[in-house]
Amino acid sequence: MRKLFLFLSLGIFLFSCKEAKKETKQPSPYQPLADQYAEFTLTTDVSKLTENEKKMIPILIEVADIMENIFWQNAYGDKAALMKPFAQDSAALKYLSINYGPWDRLNANKPFIDGVGAKPLGANFYPTDMTREEFDALKDPRKTDWYSIIRRDDKGNLVVIPFHEAYPREVAKASELLKQASELAEDPGLKKYLSLRAQALLDDDYLASDLAWMDMQDNTLDFVVGPIETYEDQLYGYKASHSGQILVKDKEWSKRLSEYAQYLPKLQNNLPVPAAYKKEKANANPDMNAYDVIYYGGDCNAGSKNIAINLPNDPRVHAAKGSRKLQLKNSMQAKFEKMVVPISKLVIAPEQQKYVNFDAFFENVMFHEVAHGLGVNYTIKDKKDVRSALQNYYTSIEEGKADILGLFCVTKLAEWGILENKDLMDNYVTFIAGIFRSVRFGAASAHGKANMMQFNHFMESGAITKDETTGYYTIDFEKMKKDIEVIAGEYITIEGNGDIATATKLVAEKGVVPPTLQKDLDRIAGAGIPKDIFFKQGTKVLGL
Repeated sequence: MRKLFLFLSLGIFLFSCKEAKKETKQPSPYQPLADQYAEFTLTTDVSKLTENEKKMIPILIEVADIMENIFWQNAYGDKAALMKPFAQDSAALKYLSINYGPWDRLNANKPFIDGVGAKPLGANFYPTDMTREEFDALKDPRKTDWYSIIRRDDKGNLVVIPFHEAYPREVAKASELLKQASELAEDPGLKKYLSLRAQALLDDDYLASDLAWMDMQDNTLDFVVGPIETYEDQLYGYKASHSGQILVKDKEWSKRLSEYAQYLPKLQNNLPVPAAYKKEKANANPDMNAYDVIYYGGDCNAGSKNIAINLPNDPRVHAAKGSRKLQLKNSMQAKFEKMVVPISKLVIAPEQQKYVNFDAFFENVMFHEVAHGLGVNYTIKDKKDVRSALQNYYTSIEEGKADILGLFCVTKLAEWGILENKDLMDNYVTFIAGIFRSVRFGAASAHGKANMMQFNHFMESGAITKDETTGYYTIDFEKMKKDIEVIAGEYITIEGNGDIATATKLVAEKGVVPPTLQKDLDRIAGAGIPKDIFFKQGTKVLGL
């Protein structure tokens, strides 16, 4: 009888364990969110790399991972404390990692974790209780410096802390690794850049390394590293976020892109604005190249992944050497195939879907980056840099300008016969299809606001119209062509005047998602189309 009792007890125990185990396998409530991102493997043909370049990649990945850790501090703060309650929930951990915090970057930065408040506009660059009046009263001229954070001292007063003092251990380690990589570099330009970048991390003076990065021409391996973009700071748009991105040049595609460089001065002279707004010279020799990305870390990896780069941001570098335009071909192809094509089949009129193609998508993205170098960098009247003049509205206006001037460039080059056998409808229709992809990010990001400003402009002018019965949008070629010049003129004028009042009004009125478009976005969301991509990456993926 006792044996029977033990047997039954053991059976009940095992059954209970199985039931408990079964309970732990319940789907995570965060799984649908994590599933919005499609996995994409980052790789390239490593056979075109030298043995030293192959040895450099693990070192550069380690530096990128340090930038990743610093960016967590830029964007949120204590990553470990945030992750700890979700240690057994892989979907939650994945989505927290994608967003670098508990706020959904592709859903207007709304919190997706219970009990979390709104995301601070200044991320973790400023004290969350800081008022604008306090900031304005702070006398330290370094408060607007890109490479610093604001904190309170023991007395509660605001103080400016340079990045190299805020993150001393991290930048010291990254600097030492960059020196190691520079010793392995065979290309003189890359060697000089990595060496200067190593020093810049220690003193936050990035000008020399930015200029050296511009001078690189023949390198196969490239590394965009350090505090780069200011999108994370939505309070003022001053503070740069840490990022690390490893690239391998596609020299065949790059040769094709460089042919367009000579036309930038002519494009600048033909901008649809009065002469005063196009006096600045456009560099006739910008470095336009195509790359495969093999690693993302930090800011560039947050939420929506970048598919092109236009750097440096320093207007002093623009004046001296222009900027480099980097097209990230493998990431671009992934977004086009996984998002743009399926979205276009839902929202673009069937008879115009034939115009949606990757070549046009590639050109639109490429000339978007080219267009960042057109227009004005300094205001007409007081010669103040536009970024400072427009403060946190700069990124939305600048991204909108680059979008619309990108289409302007394609249109002009086609008219001049530079782009042969060009059907501009390919670019126009693909551009609109691309907007539907981008505005799924909501109007929280600078790119999202820019896309919405353009979309609402086009709808008001009749350049695009919607059939409410079918839900399809149709592009009117002549109206869109005309509207491109109107919108481009508006954005360049705002920047040239440093007109923050008009910028504020424009973003508030047109940088929003109207109800009719929201229905279409809901329809796209219901179709199960990925919102963006996340990466399988690293040395094992590359076979190193």
